[in-house]
Amino acid sequence: MTSAALRSRAWKLLEMVTTPLLPSDYLDLVSPLRAGADLRGRIEAVHPETADAATVVIRPGRSWRGHTAGQYVRIGVDVDGRRLWRSYSITSPTNRRDGRITITVKAVPGGKVSNHLVHRAAPGTLVQLDQPAGDFVLPRVTPAKVLYLTAGSGITPVMGMLRDTEVDDVVMVHCAPRPRAVIFRNELHDLVADGRLRLTEVHTDTDGRLDVARLGELVPDWAEREAWACGPAGLLDAAEEHWAEHGVQERLHTERFRPRITVAGSGDGSGADTAGGEVTFSLTGKAVDADGTTPLLDVGEEAGVLMPSGCRMGICFGCVTPLRAGAVRDLRTGEITEAEPGVLIQTCVSAAAGPCDIER
Repeated sequence: MTSAALRSRAWKLLEMVTTPLLPSDYLDLVSPLRAGADLRGRIEAVHPETADAATVVIRPGRSWRGHTAGQYVRIGVDVDGRRLWRSYSITSPTNRRDGRITITVKAVPGGKVSNHLVHRAAPGTLVQLDQPAGDFVLPRVTPAKVLYLTAGSGITPVMGMLRDTEVDDVVMVHCAPRPRAVIFRNELHDLVADGRLRLTEVHTDTDGRLDVARLGELVPDWAEREAWACGPAGLLDAAEEHWAEHGVQERLHTERFRPRITVAGSGDGSGADTAGGEVTFSLTGKAVDADGTTPLLDVGEEAGVLMPSGCRMGICFGCVTPLRAGAVRDLRTGEITEAEPGVLIQTCVSAAAGPCDIER
C-alpha cells in the first residue's frame, strides 16, 4: 500500500473517532493559521492613530497570497455573537519584513465592526480573511507626477501606496475636520521633511469644504498628473465632474467605499414605494423585516448572514446574489426587479420592495 493510501486511511479513521467534529476542527484549535486551513489572521496589536481611528496589525495565515499597494481585504469579525464582514484598505507596504499586514480603521457612529476594531479588539483575536482584491493601485510603470486627493479615511489606500512605492513628484491634498483628525499626520509630515511629498491639508472645520473647481490654486499642474482620489461621495462626484470638464478624465482614478445611491420614489407622496417587507435568507433560514431604503447587503450583515461583496471599496458585482422570490427596488433608479429563474441582483444597491427571498 502506498504512503498516500496509508495517509488517506489514517485520516478516515481519525474522522470516525472525532465525529461529529473533523480532524481539521482540532487542527484549527492548535494551528489556525496553518496552510490549507480557512484563511484567518491573528490580531497582534492595535495602535491608536487619532481619537477615533486605529491601525490593526494582523498576522495572516500561510495561505495569504500577498497584496498590491492600494488593495483592500474583507475581514470577518465576531461581534456580540455574530460574524460580520467588512472591507478595509491594507495600509502596510507589500514587502513588510515580518509578514504582517495592517488595516487602519476609522470608527463611525453606529458602526459595529469599526467601533469593535478601534476600541475593543485585543491582541490574540482571530479574524477571518479573504484574499486581497481591488484595482485602486498604481500602474506597473510608475508615473513621473502623481496627485493624491483624499478626505477622512479615504487616505488609507493611498497611505499603502506612499509606504510602498517612491514616486519622483508626489502632491497630496487631504481634507479633515482639524489637524488632530488627520490620520497618519506625523508620518505624512516626515515624508514632507524628507522631500518625498508636498502636502496641503484642508481643515474643513475652519477652511470649509474643498472646492474642487479651485484645485488649480493649490496644485497648478493638477491636469498633468495621474490622480488617485478617495473619500466621501461628494468629493469624488465633484472630482469626476471637474476632470471631465477639462477633458482629462482618463487621468483620474477613484475609489468609493460605497456606490452612489439615491432613493428613487414615485413622487406621489404616498411612500408606498419605500415600504419594504420581510426579507428571507433561504440558505441560512433567517428572516428579518426591512424598510425599503436599506440595501439588502446591510440587512443581511445586520442579521448575521455572510454577504459577499467588494462594494465598500468600489469593486462592482462582488455582491451579486440570486433573487428566489418577491421583488426588490434599485435604489439608484427606482426600478423594480421581480423574481424569476436566473434573476440576479446587486444587494448593495437593492432594497426590499415587499416580501422577498434572497439566496444566502
